Amino acid sequence: MEYVLQTNQLCKYYRHFKALNGLTMHVPRGAIYGFVGKNGAGKTTLIRLICGLQEPTDGDLSLYGISAHDKAIAKSRRRMGAVVETPSIYLDMTAEENLKQQYRILGQPGFDGVSELLHLVGLENTGRKKAKHFSLGMRQRLGIAVALCGNPDFLVLDEPINGLDPQGIIEIRELILKLNRERNITVLISSHILDELSRLATHYGFIDSGRIVREMSAEELENVCRKCVQVTVTDTKVLANVLDEMRLEYKILDESRAEIYAKPNITQLALALVKDGCEILSVTEHDESLESFYISLVGGGSHE
Repeated sequence: MEYVLQTNQLCKYYRHFKALNGLTMHVPRGAIYGFVGKNGAGKTTLIRLICGLQEPTDGDLSLYGISAHDKAIAKSRRRMGAVVETPSIYLDMTAEENLKQQYRILGQPGFDGVSELLHLVGLENTGRKKAKHFSLGMRQRLGIAVALCGNPDFLVLDEPINGLDPQGIIEIRELILKLNRERNITVLISSHILDELSRLATHYGFIDSGRIVREMSAEELENVCRKCVQVTVTDTKVLANVLDEMRLEYKILDESRAEIYAKPNITQLALALVKDGCEILSVTEHDESLESFYISLVGGGSHE
C-alpha cells in the first residue's frame, strides 16, 4: 500500500511534557483518515509537525516517502494544504480577494483558478461581502479554499467542523467527500465529533497520550462496532452447528458465549438447541458505537 504520510516513533517534548511519545501512523493515498483523540492527546502537535510549523524532538515522519530530515521535504510539503486550528483568512477581504492574495503568496502566474475554487466551496455568490461578515461555516469553507490554492493532493484539517451548526457540518462534510472522490485528494481530519467522522472516514487512527493505540480501516471498525445478538449457552459447539444449519453469521467468543450478526427467532433457536441438549442462558442485544469503542481503547475523559 502507498502512503502519503508515515511517522515512525515520532516524539515532541516541551521541557518535561511529552506531547508526542513514539507515535507511529500510516495515512494511505486516497484515504479520508480520521485522527481521533482526547484533549491534550497530541493531535494538533502532530499536525504542526507535518506542516513544518515545529520540529520533532526525535523519530521521523515522511511525506510521499521523503523524510522530514531530507531537504526535499519542502517540495513534498508544497503538495499539501492545511487548515490548522483556525482558517488562515483575511477578515477585511472578500472571498475572492483572499484567494487572490494566497495565489500571490504562492507565486502563481495568474488567477485562473479562483472562480473555480469559489464555486467548489460554495462561495461564488458572496460578491463584495467581507470575510468578517461570514458565518463560521463560510469562513471554514473559505479556509479550505485557501488551502487548495496550491492544487494539493493531501489536505490536513484540524477540527474542521468544530462549533458549526448542523447545516455548516453538512456543507463541510459534502465538500470533503467531493474533494476526496472527485479530485482524489487524501484528507487527514482531526476531530472529536466521532459520529460525524463515521460518515466520512475510510481509515482511523486513535491517539492517546501522544501514541497511536490503534489504526484500522472503516470496514474493520464497522465489524468491531456492528450490531449483534450476544447469547450465552451451555454448549457453543452445539450452538455453532445449529447456526450453521440456520445459515446465520456468528462468532464464538468462548465455551459459553457467541455473537450472532442477525436477529434470530429465539424460539426457533431455543427449540433447535434443546434437541441436542443445549440451553440458552441469556440473550442480549449488543451495539457498540464508535464513541464507546473509542472509550474502550483510551478510557474516559473529556474530548477536545
